Amino acid sequence: MKSKELGKLGERLAKEYLRKKGCHILDTNFCCPYGEIDIIAQDKDCLTFVEVKARRSSSFGPPEEAITSKKKEKLISSSLFYLQHQHPHAKAWRIDVLALELDKDGKLSRIELIPYAVNSFR
Repeated sequence: MKSKELGKLGERLAKEYLRKKGCHILDTNFCCPYGEIDIIAQDKDCLTFVEVKARRSSSFGPPEEAITSKKKEKLISSSLFYLQHQHPHAKAWRIDVLALELDKDGKLSRIELIPYAVNSFR
């Protein structure tokens, strides 16, 4: 499985997972001058920006560890851009990471939603 295919599969699995948790998907692959947001969802009263990280093995660490300080800055800037242009009246929002690990056959072996993940990666 190529990297791009892994990303697409990860995003599809992430959307299914978020829907099962009661989230309403508002947008996917939102691009702006600051970067891209994989999934934008409404979770009750909170607008949620979700970065999806999928890995086929843990040899480079868990997927959530791929959130660098530079990526964190891009996520914040992209989220603020979206809020300003698409949802200027949003009162509550957060940036989550959805980590997925797949086994060698491409089957999901772990999925974990990390709410407020940007705050967790200082």
